[in-house]
Amino acid sequence: MKTLGHWIGGKSAESVSGSFGPVYNPATGAQPTRVSLASVEEVDAAVAAAKEAYPEWSRSSLARRTAFLFKYRELLDARRDDVAALITAEHGKVHSDALGEVARGMEIVELACGIPEKLKGELSTQVSTRVDVSSIRQAVGVVAGITPFNFPAMVPMWMFPLAIACGNTFVLKPSEKDPSAAYLLAEIASEAGLPDGVLNVVNGDKVAVDRLLTHPDVAAVSFVGSTPIARHIQAEATANGKRVQALGGAKNHMMVLPDADLDHAADNAINAAYGSAGERCMAVSVVVAVGDTGDALVGKIAERAARLRIGPGDDPASEMGPLITREHRDKVASYVSGAAAQGAEVVVDGTGFTVEGSSEYKDGFFTGVSLLDKVEPGMDAYDDEIFGPVLCVVRAETYDEAITLINGSKWGNGAAVFTRDGGAARRFQLEVEAGMVGVNVPIPVPVGYHSFGGWKQSLFGDLHIYGNDGVQFYTRGKVITTRWPDPADTAGINLGFPSNN
Repeated sequence: MKTLGHWIGGKSAESVSGSFGPVYNPATGAQPTRVSLASVEEVDAAVAAAKEAYPEWSRSSLARRTAFLFKYRELLDARRDDVAALITAEHGKVHSDALGEVARGMEIVELACGIPEKLKGELSTQVSTRVDVSSIRQAVGVVAGITPFNFPAMVPMWMFPLAIACGNTFVLKPSEKDPSAAYLLAEIASEAGLPDGVLNVVNGDKVAVDRLLTHPDVAAVSFVGSTPIARHIQAEATANGKRVQALGGAKNHMMVLPDADLDHAADNAINAAYGSAGERCMAVSVVVAVGDTGDALVGKIAERAARLRIGPGDDPASEMGPLITREHRDKVASYVSGAAAQGAEVVVDGTGFTVEGSSEYKDGFFTGVSLLDKVEPGMDAYDDEIFGPVLCVVRAETYDEAITLINGSKWGNGAAVFTRDGGAARRFQLEVEAGMVGVNVPIPVPVGYHSFGGWKQSLFGDLHIYGNDGVQFYTRGKVITTRWPDPADTAGINLGFPSNN
């Protein structure tokens, strides 16, 4: 069995804690790898390496930092298949989906390559006699990133490239369920010439997370995960004097108005609900069918769901792979049976799915796709974040009823509307309470030069991730007021309030 350790100070570090966690191949259920679970002392070693590297890296020129980032982007491009293969092997998503994840992560590397433009300061001259004022932004220090299992390469790349471009050093704690992709990202960074200690990877569980949240040398924490953990991350880290951006869970709604192209809407509902087996924080998990669209829309979605090809992620014929663990698969299945008991209509039940034609996958963590109709608030399938391939359909008579329903959700990550009516679309984008909005776009994940983040219980902290918000989070402002006195200046002592004269 392969053992995956940590990456500390520019080299592999084997476990000294003696504690390990299982890493499964979700398609087969086998455990080919075990991952080291860091002790407090191992987390301290990673932070110490980052702290030691910080002074030189933060003083390094922008030219040096961007030279590394351009090289890193080049090497990532050459190794994208290798990174994607690790994602498929440990997460289960199909290879094409894994390649898409790597590509979206590389967008932030490309954004970081342009960091000189983002870090330009401001200068006001002659604000008073011979007085100039300038504003600059500087790195905050050692930054920690705690990332989820569902995007083991993309979410880390949403964080560390921008953080180190700004002059910080970084300690990454990836999910212990699929850690190998993050480890490879760090190896490639070293190959690209990143100085030792600037990027470290420490694997672990709650012990590692809690130490990062309380460590006195960690200045900031970035997190993506579930809402309960995001809330804990913000509370604990801010209590220890750290700045925090913590992105939580979601229940993303897709409103379909009566004038919408229902075939187009059904295609997009399938893509957004079942891609990556629904294990996306921006997955559409609720379709709100407005007016008389419900029956026809549900029929079209069900017809398409029946044709989906589900199988191992490394099979080019597969469109959807397994879930991350057996326990998660069983929990997802419980929502389908529970919905029926609570009065919803189970149109498509995928919980009994098995991969045909090979006994190799009989113990894999597979489930089929499920479609629930006539779901209502108060049902577990509606109220909870299922995080699996289960799509709920809610009926609403009018736009007003639908928007009230959507805005009543405790989450506000993403929302979409499907319509041909520009006025209705404009009204939706202004009225919906969500941080990311799509108009005939079901998964409105912003491009890298905008920022990603939700509202309400989908975000804890003031700033979104990557884009301009990311640069602002990974830097702090400094304002400098300068006077170069004239030799003839004889102003003398004046205890009055300073004036701009």
